[in-house]
Amino acid sequence: MPYQPATFRPLHEGWTVEPATPIPAVNRPVSAHVPGEVHVDLHRAGVIEDPFDGDNESQQQWIGDTSWVYRTSFAWAPDGSDRHDLVAFGLDTVATVELNGSVVATTQNMHRTYRFEVRDLLVEGDNELTVRFAAPVPEVTVREELHGAYPHVNHHPYNQLRKSACSFGWDWGIDVAGAGIWRPIGLDSWSGVRIASVRPLVDVRDGTGVLDVHVDVERAGADATPLPVTVRVTPPSERAPIVVRGDIAPSASSATMQVRVPDAELWWPVGHGAQPLYRVEVTVEDATGGSARWTSRVGFRTVVVDTAPDAHGAPFRLLVNGELVLVRGANWIPEHAFVSQVDRDRYARRVDDALEANINLLRVWGGGIYESDDLYDLADEAGLLMWQDFPLACAAYSEDEYLWTEIEAEARENIARLSPHASLVIWNGNNENTWGSVDWGWLHELQGRAWGDGYYRRLLPELLAELDPTRFYSVASPYSFGDYLHPNDERYGTMHIWDVWNREDYTAYARYRPRFLSEFGFQGPPAWSTLTRVVHDEPLDPFGHEMLVHQKANFGNAKLERGWRGHLPDPVSIEDWHWTTQLNQAHAVRFGIEHVRSLTPVNTGAIVWQLNDNWPVVSWAAIDHDEHRKPLWYALRAAYTPRLATFQPRASEEATSSAWEGTTPVPDTLALVVVNDTSAPLAGTWTLTRETADGTILAKATVEISASGRDAATTPVPPDVATLTDPTAEILVATCDDPSAGVAPAFWYGAELVDQQLDPEPLEVQVEPTPEGCRLRVTATSLARDIFCHADVVDPAATVDNGLITLRAGEHATFQIVSPSGGDPVDFAGAVRCANDLLHHP
Repeated sequence: MPYQPATFRPLHEGWTVEPATPIPAVNRPVSAHVPGEVHVDLHRAGVIEDPFDGDNESQQQWIGDTSWVYRTSFAWAPDGSDRHDLVAFGLDTVATVELNGSVVATTQNMHRTYRFEVRDLLVEGDNELTVRFAAPVPEVTVREELHGAYPHVNHHPYNQLRKSACSFGWDWGIDVAGAGIWRPIGLDSWSGVRIASVRPLVDVRDGTGVLDVHVDVERAGADATPLPVTVRVTPPSERAPIVVRGDIAPSASSATMQVRVPDAELWWPVGHGAQPLYRVEVTVEDATGGSARWTSRVGFRTVVVDTAPDAHGAPFRLLVNGELVLVRGANWIPEHAFVSQVDRDRYARRVDDALEANINLLRVWGGGIYESDDLYDLADEAGLLMWQDFPLACAAYSEDEYLWTEIEAEARENIARLSPHASLVIWNGNNENTWGSVDWGWLHELQGRAWGDGYYRRLLPELLAELDPTRFYSVASPYSFGDYLHPNDERYGTMHIWDVWNREDYTAYARYRPRFLSEFGFQGPPAWSTLTRVVHDEPLDPFGHEMLVHQKANFGNAKLERGWRGHLPDPVSIEDWHWTTQLNQAHAVRFGIEHVRSLTPVNTGAIVWQLNDNWPVVSWAAIDHDEHRKPLWYALRAAYTPRLATFQPRASEEATSSAWEGTTPVPDTLALVVVNDTSAPLAGTWTLTRETADGTILAKATVEISASGRDAATTPVPPDVATLTDPTAEILVATCDDPSAGVAPAFWYGAELVDQQLDPEPLEVQVEPTPEGCRLRVTATSLARDIFCHADVVDPAATVDNGLITLRAGEHATFQIVSPSGGDPVDFAGAVRCANDLLHHP
């Protein structure tokens, strides 16, 4: 939530909402929550059914075609303050604000705060505040007719308006473009001076923390006296606060104070060190003895992204405090289709999901919003790095004044608002717009008109240079950081891979050697309970009407089917379809991540699409909207483990030397790659075995592996181990001989599961009730691939601590289940599945 001064009085009570023009569906004012959104209010009042359920999306499109009026009354009495400002932190989107029947202003940007002096409009006693919202869908259509069409994805011209693009629907998102006061609104009554913004920008020089505190103020009147400013920085330890005092010059509205912190405790990303946060308090006094106060926290660290050309092209190397961070990331979309419904606790659960999946960076994607300070606060505390896109995605944007001024205003505000957060390390100009200008046929449609490049190469970098030069700015994602280079060239900068999923089998990931992969992914359905809560087709079918309502990707379920072909057996029931597609999603993404990480240090990061969902849907997410961890989440946890062992095809020296210059040698051998994303070296012996599903050892070898910190080591597999006599019946396993090294075994299968000779019933499950639920002890009688407990089938609120694990013959694992509804432990045992059982169809 944006910073609110102590003088701010929220006006969140007594609101109603109604159509601007009466309609049969809503013939009375409806009680409204503020902050909130009209869809949520209508559902709460019983006017509409759950927007996420069934095919309600299509039946409720009239909401986006309707203009809405929010109204409340509040009591007010003079309190001696010089100024009374109406402050709206979030109006979605084209709004006319009225106080006691007088128009205060008209707004047209959900991404910014508005402040209006209303002293002359307030009356002692009851006051009426009204916010009238234009219907968003007709509004963008009218603007397109007025300003001209600009290319965009999806069906609404969202690029005409500064409203969250995905509120109009996306290839994973519901179309619920509506209206609402989505962030706080209220009166700020103050005298003398108020703090308009503070930008505490950090640096570290020779061990000393340097904090440049830029303070912007507003004076209530024509005061021309100096304003004393005090900056107090409190260390996280018991060291004494550091206090610096200065003045804002007469008639000036800003000043910069520098605070030097000797021997500053450095803030580090998760996995690299601790996250000490210093409290910063700014106080500005006025001539009457009053004062304004602002507080936040900062972490002392430096951020550099190295994109200088090298022998392989140009890297994208993120360095924090001079130390390379190998990014294990996930893309982040708005956590709810109705963004006002996300509270700090929900953000905290997603941060936990990210950290427990070994994710160290979230990229806030450009089709959503500038994210909440709640998310950034949690990231600061956890060491979770943040990359924030400016909200410009998958479209061309007018550079005419009507849009330029709004984008500049929102960028100024949000750059300043997010500047205290140590976790924020990268600003990004756009998502795929630069790529689109090259490959998506825009030039013919635009006929010479500007398409948005002025924002990305001029406005935004200039604003960051002015307001916050301490963070790295990328023009776009993907982007190649060089003139005359294709934006999505794998050899340079950041890359997106979307031919996998759209056209290619997931094994095509192995063709690429990206320097940094900032988008890639594969789809799968949500948890069974999430899916069946909103899809009611009888019988349940992958191509049923409501199922396809909850599949927004073009030919999405057909792509799911194409995706498992050759990898997994064709499912024979809807339950098997659900397990097959979830499992294939996990296999596809894990394949891609392990390949990319095996290229360390040529590759320095991957950001999977995507961590979260904004409604119940078949999508690329690892966490579904009901907060269940899909099999993909467990695959991410395994593939993103700091120390990873993976078998990878590699070209031998002979193949490399015989390759034509400029071509990539064809892999002709198998290697074990060990990635060490820790600071400590990893050295020791590994046991490599070729064995059958029942555990019979056919060949065995020991190899020495040494990987330095933040690096990888590659070792060829000896031929007698690598050569499979019967690929359908044999596997390779690599095990670190030092269990304390924290490296899970690596598996290599000579054949895809559909062709493997595996026991379809390889598990024995023992059940032990516990006070919170139950404990399952699962033992494999032969090789059991990808064991998973669909606990939500028994209790939609159940959670399980383990998943998607592979056991060799005789090995066992424990699944700890917490069941708030008290599910029967025997039923949880029956919810255990593995990949093998897809081969068995009774």
